[in-house]
Amino acid sequence: MLEITDVDPLQYDLIFERFLNPGRVSLPDIDIDFCVRGRGDVINHVANLYGRDSVCQIITFGTLASRAAIKDVGRALEMPYSEVERIAKMIPPPVRGRNVSLTQALEQVPELRKEIETNPNVKELMEIAQRLEGCARHSSVHAAGVVISPVPLQELIRLRSRGRMN
Repeated sequence: MLEITDVDPLQYDLIFERFLNPGRVSLPDIDIDFCVRGRGDVINHVANLYGRDSVCQIITFGTLASRAAIKDVGRALEMPYSEVERIAKMIPPPVRGRNVSLTQALEQVPELRKEIETNPNVKELMEIAQRLEGCARHSSVHAAGVVISPVPLQELIRLRSRGRMN
């Protein structure tokens, strides 16, 4: 037993979020944070130590948030930039770090509802944007997430080499 929940963060002036809640059902992950300077060296060392076929970085996906969905759909529909920007600015700013969805924006912003009711182009824009909101827009390599396996990773999971899935 690691007894990590027995550590008193106040006594050691530690950040609370870094400690496991004893009531949590799932097991914690174990991680070590490395400074960006030298992180590549650490990843290369681990890959050399355990074998390049047993070590890989984690993929991460960026998704379309409400405003981005409006802007992307507006470009695809070849709507005037100024009109798309005006509609996008009607979406309220994030609340506690969470984007306001298009559905929530329609509930909260009477001007946006009125635009949809009176302008068929805006109605089409919003309908398509709502279908696309939350979809993956792009992928990239996680800054520091690394998987280490006792067997070659391609035996366990699908791998993506820069640009294509293996």
